[in-house]
Amino acid sequence: MSTLSAEAAWEQCLDIIQDNISYQKYKSWFEPIDPVKLEDNTLTIEVPSQFWYEWLEEHYYGMLRSTLAKVLGENGKLEYSVVLEKSDNETNNRSVRLPQRPMPPDSNQNENMSGYSEYSPGKIENPFVIPGIRKAKIDSNLNNNYVFDRYIEGDCNRLARSAAMAIAENPGSNSFNPFFIYGGTGLGKTHLIQSIGNKAKQEYGNELAVLYISSESFTNEFVQAIRNNRASEFTMFYRQIDVLIVDDIQFFSGKEKTQEEFFHIFNALHQDGKQIVLSSDRAPREIPDIEERLISRFSWGLSADLQIPEYETRYAILERKANDNGIELSPDVLEFIAHNFKSNVRDLEGAIIKLLAFASLQHVDEIEPQMAKQVLKDMIKESHTSISIEQIQNYVCDYFGIDTNKVREKTRKQEIVEARQIAMYLSKQFTDSSLKTIGLHFGGRDHSTVIHAISTVEERMQTTAKHKRMVDELYQKIEMATL
Repeated sequence: MSTLSAEAAWEQCLDIIQDNISYQKYKSWFEPIDPVKLEDNTLTIEVPSQFWYEWLEEHYYGMLRSTLAKVLGENGKLEYSVVLEKSDNETNNRSVRLPQRPMPPDSNQNENMSGYSEYSPGKIENPFVIPGIRKAKIDSNLNNNYVFDRYIEGDCNRLARSAAMAIAENPGSNSFNPFFIYGGTGLGKTHLIQSIGNKAKQEYGNELAVLYISSESFTNEFVQAIRNNRASEFTMFYRQIDVLIVDDIQFFSGKEKTQEEFFHIFNALHQDGKQIVLSSDRAPREIPDIEERLISRFSWGLSADLQIPEYETRYAILERKANDNGIELSPDVLEFIAHNFKSNVRDLEGAIIKLLAFASLQHVDEIEPQMAKQVLKDMIKESHTSISIEQIQNYVCDYFGIDTNKVREKTRKQEIVEARQIAMYLSKQFTDSSLKTIGLHFGGRDHSTVIHAISTVEERMQTTAKHKRMVDELYQKIEMATL
C-alpha cells in the first residue's frame, strides 16, 4: 500500500503527464483537477463534470493508466469524483464517484517485453531482442488518430502529404528515402509522419516492423543501453526496423555519441532498403551542431517543408476538429477563429478545446460569435505585429520589380499606378493609419485618392482572377512577415 498522500501522488502523476501532452491540453484538462484521497492504493480525483470524466477516459485512458502504474504500482487504481450541477436549493456541490473503466482485454501492457511497450526513460526493463533467435514483436508507439484521412490538405502541405502517402504505400522502395519533413511548431509534422506509419501497418500488417520514436527518447534509451553494457543489443534492435520514424531530429544537436550511433543505424537501414522518416523544426542545413556526414544523409532523399496554413485550410481544419469533438460551430464562429489563429494548427485545436470545455461547464447548447470572442480573448494574439507603410511599399515594389520611390512619384505609368493602388489597399489592411496618413506616404496624395485606390483594387479582385491572385499572394507574404 502506498504511503503517499493524495496530493503528492497526483503531483507525481502531473509531472509525468506534462511530459507527454501539449501545454495547452495540460492546462485545459489536467490543471483544474483536484486530488481528493488515496486509500487502498486507489487515487480519487475530482473533475468538474460528467463530460470531463468521459473526455479523460476516451482520450487519455492509456496515459492515465500507465502513469498511475508508475506512481502507485501495477495495482494502483483511479477513481473519479464527478461534480454534479447544483440544484436551486443547494449551496454545496454534489458529486458522484465513478471508477476508471476496466482495461480492454487486448491491451495488456506487459505482454510485449521483447519490444518497446512504452517509452519512458529509465523504466524500460528489456527492450532488446537477441538477433537471430526471433524477430521482435514491436509496439509501433503510434497514435491511431494520426491518419491521412484526418489530415487536412492545403497549399501549405500538399507536397509533403502527397510524398508521405506514396512512401506509406511503398516504404523503402522509392526515391524519398530518407523523407525529411520540416516546419515550425504546431504545423502537423507529427501527425503526418505518424500517418505514414499507420498507413504502412494497414497496408502490410505484421510484415513490417514500424517504429515511431522521439529523438529525446532515442537518446535516453541509448544512454541507458551504454550504462547497462547493452549498446550492441540496442543497435541490433534498431536494425530490425523496417520503417523508422524519428520525430524532432533537431534535438540530436550537440549530442556527439547519439549522432554517431544514429549515423551507423541510418547507414545500415538505408543500405538494406528500409524506410527512414525524420522531422525537424528547420531544414537539415539549418540544424546547428549536427555532424556534416549526417546532414548529408538527411538530404539524400526528399525534404519537404510545412508552411503556415492559409485561411481556407484553417477553416477546414476547424470544421474537422469541431466535428471530431462533437461540437457544432456556426460559420461565423469558424471564420472568427480562422481569422485570429493564424500561426499553427495546434492553436486552432486549443481554441476548439477551450470552447468545448466552456460549453460543457456552462451547459451551453450553441456558441454564439460574441461568446466565442469572450471565451478566446486571452488566447488571441494581435493579428498583426507592427508593420510600417514603408515596409508594405517595399514588399509590393519588390513583387512588381520596380523601385520603391516610383510609387511616391507623380507618374501615370500603368504598372506604377497598379502597384501604388495595391500598396495603398494593403496599407489600409495591415496598419491603423488614417487615409490621410496613407496618402502622405505616397507622395502627399489626399484621402480621396486613397479611397479611389482601395475601391479600384477591391473591384478588380472581384472581376479579375489574375488580379485577385496577385493581391492574395502579396497579402499572404506580408501576413507571414507579421506572425
